[in-house]
Amino acid sequence: MLFSQPTFLFAFLPLVLALHLVAPRPLRNPVLLAASLVFYAWGEGAFVLLLVASTAFHHVLGRSIVRARDDGRSVRGRLALVVLFDLGLLFTFKYAPWVLAELHARFGGDLLGRASDWASASLHLPLGISFFTFQAISFAVDLARRDAPAPRSAADFGLYVSLFPQLVAGPIVRYRDLAEQIFERTVDAARFAEGARRFVIGLAKKVLVADVVAGTADSVFALGPEALSPALAWVGVLAYTLQIYFDFSGYSDMAIGIGLMLGMRLPENFLHPYVSRSITEFWRRWHISLSSWFRDYVYIPMGGNQRGALRTLVHLGLVFLLCGLWHGAAWTFVAWGALHGAALVVERIGVGRVLGWLPRPFGIAWTMLLVMLGWVLFRAESFDRSVEMYRAMAGATGALAHPLALHVDPREAAMLVLGVLLATPIVPAVERTLDDADLGPIVPAGSAAWTVALLLVTIVGLAGQSHSPFLYFRF
Repeated sequence: MLFSQPTFLFAFLPLVLALHLVAPRPLRNPVLLAASLVFYAWGEGAFVLLLVASTAFHHVLGRSIVRARDDGRSVRGRLALVVLFDLGLLFTFKYAPWVLAELHARFGGDLLGRASDWASASLHLPLGISFFTFQAISFAVDLARRDAPAPRSAADFGLYVSLFPQLVAGPIVRYRDLAEQIFERTVDAARFAEGARRFVIGLAKKVLVADVVAGTADSVFALGPEALSPALAWVGVLAYTLQIYFDFSGYSDMAIGIGLMLGMRLPENFLHPYVSRSITEFWRRWHISLSSWFRDYVYIPMGGNQRGALRTLVHLGLVFLLCGLWHGAAWTFVAWGALHGAALVVERIGVGRVLGWLPRPFGIAWTMLLVMLGWVLFRAESFDRSVEMYRAMAGATGALAHPLALHVDPREAAMLVLGVLLATPIVPAVERTLDDADLGPIVPAGSAAWTVALLLVTIVGLAGQSHSPFLYFRF
C-alpha cells in the first residue's frame, strides 16, 4: 500500500487516525500495532510473519541483554547473536542471489548455477527489511550500552519495529528516541495540523515533482549511446537527481507528518542536501538517519578518528563501501559508495579546507558534480550503461542523437526548473520572513489555505498518472 494510493489516502489513513483519536489511551498502541501489521500484510502478505518473528526474537534477546547487563555479565555473545540474525536475514533475502550469481559467473559449476537460478526466482525482497533490521541492531546495541530503556511490553516494542509511517523506507528510528512517545503521547490540534501540512508537502513532492521528472529520467536512461547527446545526458541525470531527492524526502515528510498526527515526532531525514558545499556536509543533510546510524554503530566502534589519520581514512572508506552495499546488491552500488568514500577522504586530507575558503557556490558546484556523477551509478543498470552515460556527459555525441524536446515535454521542463528552486531553502526562508513580519492571524490562515490548495492540486495530479512505488522501497 503506497502513501500516494487512493486506498491509503482516502481509506486506511483516515480510518487509522480516527480510531487512534477516539481510542482510550490504553488502547492506542494496540490499535496502531494492529494497523501497522495490516499495512505491512497488505503489500507483503505472508512476509508479515517474518516481521512478527523478527520482532519476537529481538524482544526476547533484548530482555536477555538487559538481565545480563544488570547482573554484570558479558553481553557480547547476545549482541553477536542479534547481529548475525539480522545480517543473516539481509544476506538471505537481499544478497544471496547476487553472491551466487557472481560465484557462478567466475567459477562456473552446475551446482552454483542451479542455486543462483533458484535464489533469483524464489527469493522475494521483503519491503523495509533493510530498515527494520538496522533498527533492531541499534535497539540491541543501545540496550547493551545503557543508552535506551528496556521496552515496557512486547506490544510496545512491536509497535517500535512495525510503526507503519516509517516501516518500509525510514527514517531509521532509534528506540531511545521513540520509547517515551510510545508509552505516552498527546495528540493536540496544533501538532495534528502541523503533521497534516507536512504530509501534504511530502505527497506533493512525490506526485507533482518526483513522478513527473521521472518521465524524463526513465526516457533518457533507456537510450542507447547512439541516441545520447551531452545536453540530453545532463538533463537526464538532472532529472534523476531531482527525482530521487523529491521521492525520498517526500516519503520522509509524509512519514514525519503521519507521526505528528499520531502524537509522535520522528527524526528529520533531509536538510536541503543539494546546497551543501562539500560531500562531508552532504552526508550531514542527506538520509541523516542512515549516515548517523553508520557513524554510531560502524564508524565509531571501528575506532572513528581516534586511531590516527591513516586509520581514519580507511574507516571512512570502509563505511561508505558498506553504505553502498546497503543500498543494493550490485557492483554499481558498491562503486557509488566507493565514490562518496573517496570524496570524503579527499576532503579530509585538504580539499575540505580549500572548499571552506572559497565562496559557497564553488563548494556547491563541487558537491553537485560528484553527487550527479554518483547518481549515474545509482540509476544505471550496469557499469557499461554508466560508462555510456559518462561518455555522453563528457561531450561524446551519438550518431543518432535525439533532440532534447523528444524526451522533455513542457510539463517536465517546468518541473525540472521548479525542482531546482525547491531543492534550495527558498521556501523556509519565505516562511521565516512571514513569521518575522508579525502579520497576526493572516499567516496561519494563509498557511492553512495554501495547504488545502496544494492538496487539491496534488489529488488532481494523482488522478492523471499511474501510481509508482517509492524508489527506496527497493533498497
